[in-house]
Amino acid sequence: MLRWLLACAMEQSTARTMAARSWLLLLCLAAVATAGVLQARAQPDSIGFISIDCGLSGTASYVDDTNTLSYAPDAAFVDAGSNHNISAEYITPKLGKRYLNVRSFPDGARNCYTLRSLVAGLKYLVRATFKYGNYDGLGRPPIFDVYIGVNFWSMANITDADTPLLLEAIVVVPDDFVQVCLVNTGTGTPFISGLDLRPLKSTLYPQANATQGLVLLGRINFGPTDATDIVRYPDDPHDRFWLPLVDATSWNSISTTQRVQNIDNDLFEAPSKVMQTAITPRNASKNIEFSWDPEPQPKNPTPGYVANMHFTELQLLPSNATRQFYINLDGKPWYPKPFTPPYLTTDATYNSNPYRGLAHYNISINATANSTLPPIINAIEVFSVISTTNVATDSQDVSAITAIKAKYHVQKNWMGDPCVPKTLAWEGLTCSYAVSSPPRITGVNLSFSGLNGDISSSFANLKAVQYMDLSHNNLTGSIPDSLSQLSSLTVLDFTANQLNGSIPSGLLKKIQEGSLNLRYGNNSNLCSNGNSCQTTKGKSKLAIYIAVPVVLVVAIVSVVVLLCCILRRQKRGTTINSVKPQNETPRSHVPTGDAYPQSSLQLENRRFTYKELEVITNNFQRVLGRGGFGKVYDGFLEDGTQVAVKLRSDSSNQGVKEFLAEAQTLTRIHHKNLVSMIGYCKDGEYMALVYEYMSEGTLQEHISGNGHNGGFLSWAQRLRIALESAQGLEYLHRGCNPPLIHRDVKGANILLNSKLEAKIADFGLTKAFSRENGTQVSTNTLVGTQGYVDPEYHATGKPTTKSDVYSFGVVLLELVTGRPAIFRDPEPTSIILWARQRLARGNIEGVVDPRMRGDHDVNTLWKAADIALKCTAQSSAQRPTMTDVVAQLQECLELEQARAGGANGSFYTGSSSDPYSGYNGSTADGQSTDVSRSSTAFEMDHNFGRAPTMPTGPAAR
Repeated sequence: MLRWLLACAMEQSTARTMAARSWLLLLCLAAVATAGVLQARAQPDSIGFISIDCGLSGTASYVDDTNTLSYAPDAAFVDAGSNHNISAEYITPKLGKRYLNVRSFPDGARNCYTLRSLVAGLKYLVRATFKYGNYDGLGRPPIFDVYIGVNFWSMANITDADTPLLLEAIVVVPDDFVQVCLVNTGTGTPFISGLDLRPLKSTLYPQANATQGLVLLGRINFGPTDATDIVRYPDDPHDRFWLPLVDATSWNSISTTQRVQNIDNDLFEAPSKVMQTAITPRNASKNIEFSWDPEPQPKNPTPGYVANMHFTELQLLPSNATRQFYINLDGKPWYPKPFTPPYLTTDATYNSNPYRGLAHYNISINATANSTLPPIINAIEVFSVISTTNVATDSQDVSAITAIKAKYHVQKNWMGDPCVPKTLAWEGLTCSYAVSSPPRITGVNLSFSGLNGDISSSFANLKAVQYMDLSHNNLTGSIPDSLSQLSSLTVLDFTANQLNGSIPSGLLKKIQEGSLNLRYGNNSNLCSNGNSCQTTKGKSKLAIYIAVPVVLVVAIVSVVVLLCCILRRQKRGTTINSVKPQNETPRSHVPTGDAYPQSSLQLENRRFTYKELEVITNNFQRVLGRGGFGKVYDGFLEDGTQVAVKLRSDSSNQGVKEFLAEAQTLTRIHHKNLVSMIGYCKDGEYMALVYEYMSEGTLQEHISGNGHNGGFLSWAQRLRIALESAQGLEYLHRGCNPPLIHRDVKGANILLNSKLEAKIADFGLTKAFSRENGTQVSTNTLVGTQGYVDPEYHATGKPTTKSDVYSFGVVLLELVTGRPAIFRDPEPTSIILWARQRLARGNIEGVVDPRMRGDHDVNTLWKAADIALKCTAQSSAQRPTMTDVVAQLQECLELEQARAGGANGSFYTGSSSDPYSGYNGSTADGQSTDVSRSSTAFEMDHNFGRAPTMPTGPAAR
């Protein structure tokens, strides 16, 4: 904690009390209620200020008597949350109007205010204020995070109901708008009382730039004798709050009524009223000292600090008098030369590079041997630094998805940036994250989202989108041809809407080329052939005379063929199945329960007959693998495409329910890291699924050394496989609607293609889960594979997304160690316990797979092992999300590839007698800190509450 000390220091309880009062008065006087009414506006006023009273009802704004600034309601800046008044017991006559009410955000992980009409690249001061006032009657002050745009600003730790909290930052705004976002961290409902934005000259505060922002720790005005004398607008044209610090027992105050001038190109422009007062030690032989202790935050564990110390001489000194002093940090020079403040002209010393890593930060100002007068100081500002290097989503993508949100009034918590941070990416979106370019939106899942009206042209502006699911809505009109210009689009789903007209020629061409999978079933007025959509008006009667007999002949032939098929199947003892055709609406786009009535399966992929499967597989000649469902056979379609045919056997321990579950799931999910289903067969008692062919088999085979090539996977390849597998699971958890839990993640269910790209397979046990609590409806059947099953799921019978995280952690440990989930050492041993014991002793080399022969970066191994151990924590609350895992693995892979010069590592190819056992089914028996709040002022004991940083050299003007 910060303590202001004078060399003549005496008992400072009085000073501390007065400092605390001045801190409270800062917020109490900042917004006194006044008369005057204006209309609310969502843009800066005539001097570029935005001043928002959060939670103020109505549309009328008011003017503050003390500072003449207009405060507007916040409805024009935010589209979520609810208004509340603070409890009457916390209302005092001096409390400013903007602290009488708050806006709280009980729903959604992130809620944002958008401040528009800014100048891109300009520097702005952003200030947020919070007074809890027990507005919710719960008596539980919350803790939550605050972001500026996509970059973390500070944690808001509301310590009690009565003490206000003020956060202030100086940042360079990259766009013509900025968002201030409150993020729920699970420790109370975020709320806010007020929000301000003030433009600054680009030359001010040189420590703030495009990659680094400043968060105010304290801004103190030394010398006032009135603890309520707070300097702000209009005395400070930038509306900074300068807190008075009064301590008559420790120092002398000096002042002047003459104006103090700013020098040309002033870097800080401290206002004259602040510079007109100063302090000197009451004992002229003593020093001026102040200090603070570090108080890091979870998201900023080693903060760096910069300070600006403001000086001017207020007395016209005689020729024989000298005021000269040194400024030291922990006894070492802050500024290498003796400092003499100029008369009635502002001057300052500051450090450009943050100080970092000190356990205690002590500043001492002491007179030189030649000085006849004691040291002096007028004001000081101390900031911690924050990184602003996170890049927002591509601006065109943001504009497009924001327009889509506005057009359809999307009922999702779409707040802030669509893709950044990764943990807060918008529900239903999938994004790509490249090191050298902004994130892009690559997937849009708005199925079952209540979309009405025509298809927005903004969809065609998502230039990087690969899949787009708009199924099961109420979209009308025609499909825009502009969608055919999306070069990366591979899956487009319009199933179950009310579209009409014909499919655009551009999309038809992409379908014919095989680059697009278009789904458009259950749009009764939508035609796949432009000619067939022509009206009959104007057609000749001759065409009708010809068409009618042709239709009759075709109908008669169809009936005959159908009767023959029925007789043939009856001879085989089978029945006609009731699978419905493609253009009928599925009952649900993903399975949501344990019951899948056989008669309700309505799929949109190709439907094969059993006879067709016999032809495709050459009478089931070559077996690729075996599992609980049955055998997997090699096959080739008519066009030569190689496929894998998974045929259920009569003795299978997985029944119709699992078959229908997997079929229903695979018709609706599309992701590059999930195995694609080409078609299905439900022909009497015959059931089969037809998949894309994955030539390199299962990850389990390669980990165990039984891969068809007999070689080994390099560390870079293992990391890439882990990342791709994690991306597939992340899509199930975040990109599907409703989200899905796989429930049987293991190496045998991760398949590799010829490029060693990983894809998750086997969705027979997949379940949908609740968005509200992340939990799937409990079942009486525990499923999964021994060694991979989440212990919480095992105990409760209720799987969650964290159950998949646990299983993935086991797979990641297998990739690191080369060992199976359970192995003999010499007794049966869990890979988790085995690895934890060795890693706890710091023995990474005793854990890593020796077959990698040391070709790896030990740091990325440690990082991957640490991720795996976090994923396999006993408590699901301590495990990361798959989004977190993806981000961490991406960093690992980038580091490893940089070490290896960008190569993906070596892999030895060869032949295989059983390369496709990866389509095996699964058994279904259950075997298979106390941190400080970020205030901007000195609290009691004159507390900064921030950690210092190592100096790299201050600068003076």
